[in-house]
Amino acid sequence: MDARAIIASLRRGETPSDGDLRWFAKGLATGDVSGAQAGAFAMAICLQGLGVDARRALTLAMRDSGDVLNWDLSGPVLDKHSTGGVGDCVSLLLAPALAECGAYVPMISGRGLGHTGGTLDKMEAIPGVSTQISEQKLVAMMQSVSCAIVGATAQIAPADKRLYAIRDVTATVDSLDLITASILSKKLAAGTDALVLDVKIGSGAFMKTLEEAEALARSLCDTANAAGCRTSALITDMNQPLAPALGNALEVAEVMRVLTGVSGQTGALAELTAAQGGVLLAHGGLAPDAEAGAKMIRESIESGAVATRFARMIAEMGGPTGFVENWQDILPTAQVIRHITAKQSGYVLDIDGEALGMAVVRLGGGRMIESDVVDPSVGLAKLAPLGANLDKGDLIGVVHAADEATADAAEASLRAAYELSDIAPELPPLIHKRIS
Repeated sequence: MDARAIIASLRRGETPSDGDLRWFAKGLATGDVSGAQAGAFAMAICLQGLGVDARRALTLAMRDSGDVLNWDLSGPVLDKHSTGGVGDCVSLLLAPALAECGAYVPMISGRGLGHTGGTLDKMEAIPGVSTQISEQKLVAMMQSVSCAIVGATAQIAPADKRLYAIRDVTATVDSLDLITASILSKKLAAGTDALVLDVKIGSGAFMKTLEEAEALARSLCDTANAAGCRTSALITDMNQPLAPALGNALEVAEVMRVLTGVSGQTGALAELTAAQGGVLLAHGGLAPDAEAGAKMIRESIESGAVATRFARMIAEMGGPTGFVENWQDILPTAQVIRHITAKQSGYVLDIDGEALGMAVVRLGGGRMIESDVVDPSVGLAKLAPLGANLDKGDLIGVVHAADEATADAAEASLRAAYELSDIAPELPPLIHKRIS
């Protein structure tokens, strides 16, 4: 076998064998496959597709390219994954909430991909936090705090770590096969007992239609369940940001407002956290059904216990002590803060979430090329939601930028992403469908 032959076969639309895919995954992990070959491999799959059997084989090959963890804990190991959206910081709420309800959550997450924010980048917006920890440290955190939000170690799904970064800069993100293999190779390698998948649909998601989202949800559920991990998916709305902010430190701030009760526990961010947590607690045997599990999640957040556990997790990962009490002073802030107001009155009819996400990337809150360093302070905040009835001069959003020039560009993008109308729109549901 060699990389060129496998790539040529994929380019012709031929289905690779399990052996081909195992060889290529191993080559990604060891470096025997070059960056150019990895990019060509991803592009060939993106254009030609793999099919159900080869998709499952690629997922397992990438899982087995490194260590597969086995846990000996007193409760279920639970996890979640979002397929990517804007303003989606559920993971930071959900991991400590599940832990507070009796689960163990070794959540292996990723960085920003395309226009979507990355959970690891959000965590590292907190000064001192390191998401790259050893397997030994991860095991220790399960014993001490029961949750951790970390990057895959060099030993966990190394093939995916290599391919993930290449997909981000080669326009090969939106492939059913590659998304499935990338997500599940890490989750299955982490030894997860049960998994909930948040498959996004809408302007801020990779999947723009219900048909596309349902196809991905079924691909993920079928592949994970076949591998022995009890998995369900929620198809959720991303026609507007989940939280009213995009950008790493700004999204952490939204999480802290929920955890400390500043913004209450009734918004879309808190609601979706409870819904996902409810499914997981039911799958893990910690709740009789998803509704009861969602209630447990809500009550644990409202009690303040989740905020305390989040603070313990942050401190264990190198972050500051006392973060819950002093987060407003600790999180980094941008040099330029500009309020953007409506030039006309009207209802917010449409929001281009992908355009907002790319505006944050261009501000420096994401990566245009693999080596870019992320600025955690920049982004967009206080974004007007769909259906908001704005008068001329009302706030659309706030730009947080490093300088005036990038603020100008972000302002133009923000204005272009919003469409106002004299007619109030019909608002989409937060959760469109559940796939088991």
